[in-house]
This record gives sequence, C-alpha cells and structure tokens, in this order.
Amino acid sequence: MIVAEVILLIALAYVLCGLAVGVPFVLSGVDRVDEAARGASLGFRLLILPGTIALWPLMATKWIKAPRSGGHP
Repeated sequence: MIVAEVILLIALAYVLCGLAVGVPFVLSGVDRVDEAARGASLGFRLLILPGTIALWPLMATKWIKAPRSGGHP
C-alpha cells in the first residue's frame, strides 16, 4: 500500500509541476517558442494545454532556450 501511495504522490507532484509550467506557457510562452502560435485563439491554447502539462520538462526547456521577442533577430 505504501508503494502505491508513493507512486501516486510522485504522479501528483508531476502533474502539479506541469500545471505550474503549462498554464503560463500556454498563456504567453507558446508565442515565444512558435511563431505560428502568435495570436492563437483560446481554443487552440486549451487544446495544447494537456500535452503541455504532460511534456512540461520539454516545454520548459524550449521556452527557456527560445529567443526573447524584442526586435532582435
């Protein structure tokens, strides 16, 4: 029983981290990572939210490495 609880707590922590990264990423970070997503609708952003939560380590890395917008190429 303890092993199952530990696994569930780890899964919960992963999902909570995914939410903490995913929601801000979907709201503003996706614009920096993918030019085609700039000005995307709320529907599109809601569609990519579950994948962003599941793949949050990859999305956070892409977001950090993405160039900042500011007119500099």
